[in-house]
Amino acid sequence: MMNGFGFGGCCGGLGGFGSLGWIGLIINLVVTIGIIVGIVLLVVWAVRRLSASGQGQGLISHQTQGRSTAREILQSRYARGEITREEYQQMLVDLS
Repeated sequence: MMNGFGFGGCCGGLGGFGSLGWIGLIINLVVTIGIIVGIVLLVVWAVRRLSASGQGQGLISHQTQGRSTAREILQSRYARGEITREEYQQMLVDLS
């Protein structure tokens, strides 16, 4: 007896896993797991990227648990032009 699709039997008469049978099932499983792993890695990367400070000091911030050291603050002030080279050098000596 024919169903409405022109194929005999259940699931199109193709073994229930598409035209590739068990191989198709295995390929589908591998691709699905790959996509899930890729999404998880993307989320982990995004969370790490967003949690790091925006000034490229993510590693330093994690080491000091979010607190800036006096040298980091001094370097930032010098980089922004708030203090002169001489003031920067004198403050470094004072910190040592």
